[in-house]
Amino acid sequence: MTMLKELAAELVGMFVAEKRLAIAVLAIVAMTGLLVDLAGLNPLFGGAVLLFGCLMLLIESVCRAARGGAS
Repeated sequence: MTMLKELAAELVGMFVAEKRLAIAVLAIVAMTGLLVDLAGLNPLFGGAVLLFGCLMLLIESVCRAARGGAS
């Protein structure tokens, strides 16, 4: 049970440490979901939006951390 608590705390800590990245990923997922459901966007194109959007966010986050601007 202690190991599960530590694991949960570590996972929460990862999202808290990179608030900007976590919020941006959630925004991309929500936006893509809305576009697929409400606007009738092809789900395959929606998957591409998720893939490239998250990759761009990851690259931006790594570059920001390399410059020393990580929050």
